[in-house]
Amino acid sequence: MEPNLQNIKILHLDSNNPLLLNQLVSAGFTNDEDYTSSKEKIEEKIQNYQGIVIRSRFKIDKSFIDKASNLKFIARVGAGLESIDYDYAKSKNITLIVAPEGNRNAVGEHTLAMLLSLLNKLNKADQSIRNGKWIREGHRGYELDGKVVGIIGYGNMGKSFAQKLRGFNVEVICYDILDNVGDNNAKQISLPELKEKSDVLSLHIPWTPLTDKMIDKKFINDFAKPFWFINTSRGKNVVTDDLVVALKSGKILGAGLDVLEYEKLSFEDLFLSDKNKIIKQPKALNYLLHADNVILTPHIAGWTFESHEKLAQTIVTKICDLYS
Repeated sequence: MEPNLQNIKILHLDSNNPLLLNQLVSAGFTNDEDYTSSKEKIEEKIQNYQGIVIRSRFKIDKSFIDKASNLKFIARVGAGLESIDYDYAKSKNITLIVAPEGNRNAVGEHTLAMLLSLLNKLNKADQSIRNGKWIREGHRGYELDGKVVGIIGYGNMGKSFAQKLRGFNVEVICYDILDNVGDNNAKQISLPELKEKSDVLSLHIPWTPLTDKMIDKKFINDFAKPFWFINTSRGKNVVTDDLVVALKSGKILGAGLDVLEYEKLSFEDLFLSDKNKIIKQPKALNYLLHADNVILTPHIAGWTFESHEKLAQTIVTKICDLYS
């Protein structure tokens, strides 16, 4: 017997593309919205719900899960699960739903854009002209053609980036903790071999205890050649102090960073006070803000108009499939 979907109550904790809520309502689910209450206030009523839809508003920890005694699923409108106590939720037979398919194309395109901009010094050249200077030799760039691009993490995002590199006459190699994930777009090799060959390193990994502070001084210095570095995964995968040292020494030729280790868990703020002024600025961050071989974006690699819709649609489909 199919369940009566009206009896499935879903609490939406973050705003999303309207199609997500509208389609779940049309499917017959009962939906409530609460985008402002504190975590404590949400915990007082969470036992009334079978599902929650969240982005990264607050951490779904053991305390929250214990109070969510009737919870059947947690749907995160995004790709990562670092804000959810994954193991504890699974132990309570709660289904975890994510949507990496929804923004993988956006991340692949953004990563490529960052790399090409770095190689061609586009941000530096643009600023120079805006400052009234016309300098050609000082903005001579490098071609991607013939380079070896190393990708660490060959899931949805890594595969998307590799696919975008087709036609650039580059060798694409990848490393992943899972076996046999390589394909026609990237050859899977060992991590030491990737460090030996790469001219470019692009991270596409989650933030886990295994990857926390993974890119540190030793990791960087293990590379045989100076390299360009792109990070569109998570900021806390990188020791920023060590990254800056490598940028200063020339070991890292340039960096494209969509994420920073200083981000709040919600990804919405970076050391912001009530007056939207930076109140704390580590020396490493200050260096990045002024370096002309660094490109920074505010965690928007997967944040396109198209992905906003795709993420929502993916979540709707997976929730409906859970009850079909």
